[in-house]
Amino acid sequence: MKLLEHKIPIVEIPIKSNVKLFIKREDLTHPEISGNKYWKMFFNVKKYLEKEVSERKIITFGGAFSNHIAAAAALGNEFGIETLGIIRGNELENTWQENPTLFSAHQNGMSFRFVTREIYRDKEKMMKELQEEFPDALVVPEGGTNENAVEGIQYMLNDETREFDYLCSAVGTGGTVSGIAKFAASHQKVIGFKAVKDESLEERIKKLSKRDNYTLVDASDGGFGKIIDENVRFINSFYNQFGIVLEPVYTGKMLRKIFEMIDEGYFPENSKILAFHTGGVQGIAGANEMLRKKNRILIKVL
Repeated sequence: MKLLEHKIPIVEIPIKSNVKLFIKREDLTHPEISGNKYWKMFFNVKKYLEKEVSERKIITFGGAFSNHIAAAAALGNEFGIETLGIIRGNELENTWQENPTLFSAHQNGMSFRFVTREIYRDKEKMMKELQEEFPDALVVPEGGTNENAVEGIQYMLNDETREFDYLCSAVGTGGTVSGIAKFAASHQKVIGFKAVKDESLEERIKKLSKRDNYTLVDASDGGFGKIIDENVRFINSFYNQFGIVLEPVYTGKMLRKIFEMIDEGYFPENSKILAFHTGGVQGIAGANEMLRKKNRILIKVL
């Protein structure tokens, strides 16, 4: 992999407030290897491609609508590397063609193994077994989070991002916010907006970032992947006002929470806030499919 040749824009979100809010459009990094996924995979794949192996394969993990699975498949397709996705939920084995994320990943050449949720919980054991089965493969953790991923996130930061007082990112497995915290300037405060109720995140981020310049805020709406009507309304309103598509699992929840914190006076006057749009809009199709089945409000931005 190589560094991007195009510049990722930072755009201001015009709000009536005594603070200023901006978004770094990492969702424009790549058409399919979206946002933070590009950078989380950057050093993992770069180092792997430097190795001499007889048969290249990338193996990774995710759920039915995983942005990471979609990105890994697209990356494999772009570099001509075979990909294998270990998918949580063996009930999907006969219906995955109906799932927009998995169908797209398959179109990009990914093959699947579907495992029960019980087996999936012990990913360390699975990773060890898969590495033994495929000794030449690159086995990447769920969400792409490891030390190489954290190093890759540094490329989301540059001279422009140093101008901000607060750096904000949604948090799933913790790799992105760890990288932002590790490479943030000394004057900057980092806020991670948790999309999942995971008590191990604090310890994981501290270990990966080796810093304590961050705060974690619950933005999960009660659980990972849970989509409430308030969030859908916010996403639709945000698109109508600012023309930027947010997805409902990470960026929609983060921005909604940031707006709430601004209204509550959390940020000091004249603060400059930068939120990273980490992509993942491919997941909207699957979210709408689920919402449609429940006769719920749809995300009307695509």
